Amino acid sequence: MPTPAPHTADATAPAAPVADASALTGKRRIAFASFVDENYLPGFLALLRSLALSNPDVCEDFVVLHDGLRPASVAAVRALHPRVKFRRVNAAHYDSYVKGDQDNYLVRKAYFILDVFRIRDYDTVITLDTDMVVLGPITELLTLRHGLAAVPQFFYGDKTRMLNSGLLVIQKEYLTDAFCAKIDAIGRAGTYELDKHDQGILNALLDGDFVDLDPRYNFVKRRLSGDLPVPEDTAVLHFTGRHKPWQGGEAGYGLAQERWAAFELTDAELHAAYLESGDTLHHDLLVHYGTPHVARTGDVDTARKVALAHIGAGDYQAAVDILERVRLPIDEAWPHEVYGHALMSVSRYDEARAQLLLATAAPNRAATAFARLAQIAWVHGDDDRARAHATAGLTVDPTHRASRLWHQRTVGVPAQPAGRPEDQLAHVAFYMDRQGNAGDKLLPESVRLAFGPDTGPRRWHSVHAHRLFDEAALERVNARRGLVIGGGGLFIPDTMPNGNSAWQWNVPDDLLARVDVPIAVYAVGFNAFDGQSYRAERFRSSLRLLVERSAFFGLRNHGSIEKVRAMLPARLHDKVRFQPCPTTVTRHLIDGWQDPVAREDTILLNAAYDRAGLRFGHDYGHFLAQMAQAVRDLGALAEVKCAAHSLDDEKLAFDLRREHGVSLPVIPMYDFANDEIRDLYARTKLVIGMRGHAGMIPFGCGTPIISLISHPKMAYFLRDIDRPEWGVSVHDRDLAAVLVERARDLLADHDRTVADVHGRQQELWKTTEANAADLRALLGG
Repeated sequence: MPTPAPHTADATAPAAPVADASALTGKRRIAFASFVDENYLPGFLALLRSLALSNPDVCEDFVVLHDGLRPASVAAVRALHPRVKFRRVNAAHYDSYVKGDQDNYLVRKAYFILDVFRIRDYDTVITLDTDMVVLGPITELLTLRHGLAAVPQFFYGDKTRMLNSGLLVIQKEYLTDAFCAKIDAIGRAGTYELDKHDQGILNALLDGDFVDLDPRYNFVKRRLSGDLPVPEDTAVLHFTGRHKPWQGGEAGYGLAQERWAAFELTDAELHAAYLESGDTLHHDLLVHYGTPHVARTGDVDTARKVALAHIGAGDYQAAVDILERVRLPIDEAWPHEVYGHALMSVSRYDEARAQLLLATAAPNRAATAFARLAQIAWVHGDDDRARAHATAGLTVDPTHRASRLWHQRTVGVPAQPAGRPEDQLAHVAFYMDRQGNAGDKLLPESVRLAFGPDTGPRRWHSVHAHRLFDEAALERVNARRGLVIGGGGLFIPDTMPNGNSAWQWNVPDDLLARVDVPIAVYAVGFNAFDGQSYRAERFRSSLRLLVERSAFFGLRNHGSIEKVRAMLPARLHDKVRFQPCPTTVTRHLIDGWQDPVAREDTILLNAAYDRAGLRFGHDYGHFLAQMAQAVRDLGALAEVKCAAHSLDDEKLAFDLRREHGVSLPVIPMYDFANDEIRDLYARTKLVIGMRGHAGMIPFGCGTPIISLISHPKMAYFLRDIDRPEWGVSVHDRDLAAVLVERARDLLADHDRTVADVHGRQQELWKTTEANAADLRALLGG
């Protein structure tokens, strides 16, 4: 193999380290918080159980403030919540507050909860008192974005507006040193009502300036005196007063006491109740409760649910592990189908086939099982068998989308023309299907254009990244003059999972090690979402071998460079260099490119919906409402159209019309040829896009962009071109106003903005040209 090219093309490295993912995406970090000690531990455990059972789809971090808990108590809390964070309070903060009440537990508890305002890791913190139980949905609290919210309370004979501090929803502007300093000043001065403790301090500080919550979110026990029933719409029941339910309760509140007692469960009882609590179970809680339940009972249905949760999170080996712990009945198809899915995802293909064939016996699972069998056959290069399985799936269910896709992939597959191998480069990429993502469809051709104008089979030998790289594929690659790997964010664990590499190229280490032509990794991206991780050492090992074997290793943004270098030994860091995505320099790659003489008076809007939970969190309703307002306001600047890179992207237009009465024309870019994609983006005035290539492709065509940031890669790109202001987080409180203001600025002097895009692009082109010189020395041509 030729000597690796010298590292000469990384002069544009950013001055500061790339921030963490949540800082880049603006995704809100939410946590619950309580002050807990041994006296109130029984109440807190009941609170955790009630939260899980009443809101089975909610599992945020839970911060436990304490001034000393026994190890057994810590273990009991951890058993009930998978995302608990323990923080010891500093009692010295409050020594000057308590004034002789140091031994009063209620006073200590009231003051120590004030430590919640010293939390700096979250954007929203929801406090829950340890004498509460959650009886109904509280998702509304998770969507609050402004201020400090609480249920107002009134003391007898006192009409002053005050808050009840048992439940607070606190936004980040209050989680500051400045606000804590104000708390300390009032606490030391004693200018508050001593009998109300923490709420006295907060009321003195806020003076009635807080956001009202409905009383159902902090429904106090005293309203039920005389054994009144708890109202059906109560979301949070608060056992105020000195007589707590775990201490026997108080006369006159028997029905309320019964509601609390319903959560006095053993761990085994909780697990069983949670698993039966609904169809929408949070991944973390399902795994946390379901795993011991399976170990205790051997329940197959629970094992299947837990396995599906692991698969959804990209933890395929864990899915295999839990299903291997139980005996799967021959006549229950669904567990076999899930087990087959997990096995194929870790490349145990023969075992997967056996499980999936068992699953085809049941009509309700057969189509999915046949589609997975078709996928396995296609991965192994057997188009005929893949087509047969896909046809069987369509016979069971003619509407089955996955079966139809696999059938289309194997029908009329043209044989590659026989070019001379010594004249060709092999090209590993994700080659998108018809009606697939428009950006991914364009990428392989764009990579090839960076190596010359001939992008066809005379010069290129295609290797689909998702097909198993076997001995025959190795022989074909080694017959070429080099191997190029590139075309998108190939470093992602779950697009087409495999156990050979744990990224998109399905290549075993021993075959990768035997590639004996020069390897050039070109403009690949590290595409993990905020909240998504590579869990297996398998990926790190494959990545390390790939870098070692590569003569050129270029990543498409400095964020990816930082992430990849962190997974490599220091000796390999310098091999990782910057190579912009070739779509960002399209104007320089297309022979005879002509910038448009005139542009259409349009703004193209794109949104993405794959992995929507990771993109939006609890903020999709907020995003949609903001986009509705933005579309109305942008309409005064130009006609707004929805640019759908994939079929799923049309959801934006559907939801805007259904929820807000806003209609958008939809452009089905998934049906476009590559030249049509480039032409559309070159002729519009502005593109507002959430997909990475809904930003990079129009930018490469010379069109101004604004990125809707829901993935770190968007911020990485804008940072590399030194235009972070061209992005706005989908979580931004004022998304519509910010978006419209930036669009107006970019359109106000459109020629100047286009010239700025060209200037930013020129810097990327300089890097691309410098790298091209190194690649010519390596690969020829």
